[in-house]
Amino acid sequence: MRRAFRRTRLYLALATASGILMGNSLPLHAVEQTQPGSRHFDIAPGPLGQALTRFSDQSGLRLIVASQLLAGHRSPGLQGEYDIQQGLRQLLAGSGLVGTVSGDTLLIEKAAQGDAMSLDIMRVEDNALGTITEQTKSYTPGTIATATRLVLTPRETPQTVTVVTRQHMDDFNLTNINKVMDHTPGITRHGTDNYRSYYYARGYEIRNFQYDGIPILSDGVIFSGETASDMIQYDRVEVIKGASGLTTGAGSPGATINLVRKKPTHEFSGHATAEYGRWDNYRTEWDVGGPLVESGSIRGRFATAFQDQQSYMDHFKEQRRALYGILEVDLSPKTMLTFGGNYDKTTPTGSSWGGTPFFDSHNNEVNISRSFNPGASWSRAEQFSHAFFSQLDHEFDNGWSGRVYYTFQRNASDGNLGSIKYTPDGDTGSSELLSGQYRYKTRSQALEAYARGPFELFGRTHELAVGVSGYHNHLKGSGHNVIRVPVNNIWEWNGHAERPDWGGILYRAEDRIDQRAYYASGRFSLTDDLAVILGGRVTNYRRGGDSNMRETGELVPFAGITYDLNDNFSLYASYTKIFRPQSARDESYAVLDPDEGDSYEGGLKGEWFNGRLNASLAYFEIRQDNRAELLGWNSERNYSMYEGRKAKTKGIELEISGELMPGWNIQAGFTHQVIRDDETNEKLTTQEPENQFKLYTTYRLPGRLSKITIGGGGTYQGTTWRDGTDALGNEHQFKNEAYWLVNLMGRYQITDNLSATLNINNLFDKYYYSNYGERWTGVATKTYGEPRNMMLTTRWDF
Repeated sequence: MRRAFRRTRLYLALATASGILMGNSLPLHAVEQTQPGSRHFDIAPGPLGQALTRFSDQSGLRLIVASQLLAGHRSPGLQGEYDIQQGLRQLLAGSGLVGTVSGDTLLIEKAAQGDAMSLDIMRVEDNALGTITEQTKSYTPGTIATATRLVLTPRETPQTVTVVTRQHMDDFNLTNINKVMDHTPGITRHGTDNYRSYYYARGYEIRNFQYDGIPILSDGVIFSGETASDMIQYDRVEVIKGASGLTTGAGSPGATINLVRKKPTHEFSGHATAEYGRWDNYRTEWDVGGPLVESGSIRGRFATAFQDQQSYMDHFKEQRRALYGILEVDLSPKTMLTFGGNYDKTTPTGSSWGGTPFFDSHNNEVNISRSFNPGASWSRAEQFSHAFFSQLDHEFDNGWSGRVYYTFQRNASDGNLGSIKYTPDGDTGSSELLSGQYRYKTRSQALEAYARGPFELFGRTHELAVGVSGYHNHLKGSGHNVIRVPVNNIWEWNGHAERPDWGGILYRAEDRIDQRAYYASGRFSLTDDLAVILGGRVTNYRRGGDSNMRETGELVPFAGITYDLNDNFSLYASYTKIFRPQSARDESYAVLDPDEGDSYEGGLKGEWFNGRLNASLAYFEIRQDNRAELLGWNSERNYSMYEGRKAKTKGIELEISGELMPGWNIQAGFTHQVIRDDETNEKLTTQEPENQFKLYTTYRLPGRLSKITIGGGGTYQGTTWRDGTDALGNEHQFKNEAYWLVNLMGRYQITDNLSATLNINNLFDKYYYSNYGERWTGVATKTYGEPRNMMLTTRWDF
């Protein structure tokens, strides 16, 4: 202690003499002494010097640091409850600096080689993709990097990126990706049956998935197992709105979903849950992490979840299993190796295969209960996904950092399916069960390397990211004979039907997609208020199978600009190109040319309370040269026929997320969009709502009631419709009227470590359709959404 105090006095003298003393200017006797335990910090991401000054103010410590040590460094910020050392580790993440507290003085200096603090630094800055949201108690991210590879605040990012944080998932029991998408502003989910879902944004199906920012599943390849993802393994889910060619390459212009995995903790911690809900819904979670050696240079985490549930649909039940493990090893103070893996498996019985027939043979609408399950009791569609990933991170002395990332993922589905798909007789109720046996598996590999850091130009500091990327997707599938099984009376249907013998394999399917790319993006700070982001990705794309497509040297440019109007508001705009090879075929069975075009976005962004609250108002416009629109079904060759059309999508999005006041979190968004044929002005894709609104909020009561948190929210979806035909072949418009769904939650903190949370979904038991008017075997169908249900969760944190 004597040595530390002498060193502190020496730094004080040097700092005073050279004019490099920073921090609060209160005299020593006016500063409160540091108290043990945690306290609340509210520090936005930004320049490290500013972050440390705020830390000094909020902790009551006098800050001493040489200004040259801070040059070019940024901090991920600090929001939530932390003790002094925990807070310092996060603020100094990736800087190579350490903090020493002596009495009421905080001294910042360069870490010595092998210093334990420098090893701790790496974990938080694993945030090559932004701030870890776990333990922040926040509904908004501190920083994000998914859109540009540059670590920026939401306000600095010239594109809409919606993030569902760990706190939001825990508050509303969002245990799988379907539930997360239901809460994500601007996203529509279509439940085709009781085991498959499809997601849409800005009028386009989302088929691009990233894991830890690395594209792994490519647009166009049938995916199986993605919607089975359990959230026990993820810190947050990011949705990049619009085209994301800079970081994804070829893909849909609607959105890209990025699932960011949890990281090991530096202190031993974890949680366990016991949950019970309606329809005999049981679930348990175990999540534990911490250092594996005394120095903390090796850290691990293991999480598992098991769920056994029945359903509002007759004779349907499902089991879900998830396993996740990750290990971090500090090879040196500046180099870290990470590797891990996950396993998700969903085992259902009584799977439906599409919806229920809409009309009977008399052309009357089939009115059935929501509990009606058209699937046979033996029908099942088992899905699983497992992955292995590894990455190597290194911090260079000049402020740059680099990463090499490899992942292998296998998704598969194994289905023995049988479901009522044909128009029932209006008098007797007789119909037919369509049955088939199908197996698909997709093997995906991705390898990416990139580096990012600051550079000086014209007296100002700018940022640059460069990288190379490659991934390979290989799909294999097979199908057996399709057999019809008679059903005597659908009104007396209980799922019992003879399981047929499908015989040998009728057909095999195979599809390969390879992408190789290199990219760069730079953020140029032209003034203190004006920044420009320029970048591009050059992609070589090849697709095998009978499509046999090849695109070489396809350039996808990106340009963005942000201008700070004042401390709270910024104007922004961005542009990128659309590049999407297609597998759809025209009337002559020829593959359509790639869908290309332009994506524009611009608007206003706001930031308050040092980044604890963020908002955006965006106008977007998407122009397509060759959008695939359905023409009809070719019964001779058994395929859907499409034509390419010029289309234009216009819309606005308004979003807000974060903390309105201490203890009051919110995430909300409104979206309006219209897609029209660019030549005829005809509306396209009317089965997606033109208007959608989502709002979810929680509030921790003050004072003596602070152990209670209440919350709720809802979703509004505007009217949608499809044009089709009825049972007699007449033209018919299938219209799904607008509806509201309302949810509630409440939590009681029984002790510091034990809590109980009740979630109620569809509070008013609204009847609605998750899919309406979709055609199966030429017959229009409908699928009901979930009735009112609830879940009680007890959670023990340790």
